[in-house]
Amino acid sequence: MPGTPGVHSRAAVANGAAGTARPPSPARRAYIDWMRGLAVVIMILWHVMDAWTRREDRSTRAFGLIHIVGGMAAPLFMFLAGVSVALAAGGRHRKTGDLAGASAAVRRRGWQILGFALLFRLQAFLLSPGATLQGLLRVDVLNVMGPSMVVAAAAWGLSARRQVRLTVLVVLACACALATAPVRAAGWLGWLPDPVEWYLRPPVGRSWFALFPWTGMLLAGTAVGVLLDEAREEAAERRVNAWLLGGGAAFAALTLAGLSLPAFPGSRHFWGTPNYFFLRVPVMVAMLGACYFLMRRWPPAPASGMLEFGHSSLFVYWVHVELAYGMLSYPLHRALPVGWAFAGYVAFTLAMLRLARFKTRKVAAWKAQKRAAAPSPA
Repeated sequence: MPGTPGVHSRAAVANGAAGTARPPSPARRAYIDWMRGLAVVIMILWHVMDAWTRREDRSTRAFGLIHIVGGMAAPLFMFLAGVSVALAAGGRHRKTGDLAGASAAVRRRGWQILGFALLFRLQAFLLSPGATLQGLLRVDVLNVMGPSMVVAAAAWGLSARRQVRLTVLVVLACACALATAPVRAAGWLGWLPDPVEWYLRPPVGRSWFALFPWTGMLLAGTAVGVLLDEAREEAAERRVNAWLLGGGAAFAALTLAGLSLPAFPGSRHFWGTPNYFFLRVPVMVAMLGACYFLMRRWPPAPASGMLEFGHSSLFVYWVHVELAYGMLSYPLHRALPVGWAFAGYVAFTLAMLRLARFKTRKVAAWKAQKRAAAPSPA
């Protein structure tokens, strides 16, 4: 999504390092963009299948499997946006030496993402058939990503010490997960204006996003980003990713074993329990480590489709939602068997890749023209 979310600011590569550490090359961090590209492909899968599959096929095993896979897109975007928060802030801090300024720059990016979210909802309200005022105020992934980035950047900027940063980020992330069910059950939230309440808990019967637990996923990603940001030698980065792969997989296995335990008090749904957080986050941590080693074994070509999607995630998110759910595809809405809907997804994804590459070429040409027109320094 977004960068989207990078929605999603692109994962920043640290420039410069302390001591004798060598700055990582952009290619060594390609695995983060590749993983974000994977999130884009999964996002398109779910949105197209959700929009175009006919009602009688939505109870099939195939659609149920697609639903499970598609449910990983938003957590991945939030998690990777958190990784980018730490990498971008860390790189800026080393370049300028200004801790507060680095934190403030990433906080501004978070507010920009929230602004994009509001513009996106306005676009959907104006262009989508049957749009309602409630839909205009809907809390979507960008709506929670922006404020979550602000919180993560502020937490990152509390201290220049890695251990303090990690402690603050992990405690806040776990607090978001543990507070989700109590917040959603809190009666006093009903006194808040609906648009404010919806940022804390979704309306009844709506599977919207909310700051709890989604902010926790971004904070967890920021904690991982802190570890990667300080791994500025190849051997150190390899060790960190080995720990991410092994530790994430082990923690996910423990969470799966604990799913048989009684439900968290006050929760009505799996995604309102800590299990949702403590299963998805370790899986994503392990996926990031796995992507690192896969990219080391089979480096992606510079023109890889996954990398292009990773670089253009916010653009793809913005365009594809309107194309999948909007007026241009209206005859396909809830009209196709699951097999034909999947074929439509493949064609749609290839078309979005072509569009993303076209956008990238145009932006590069515009930047080159702007540089050529700039006056040369005296």
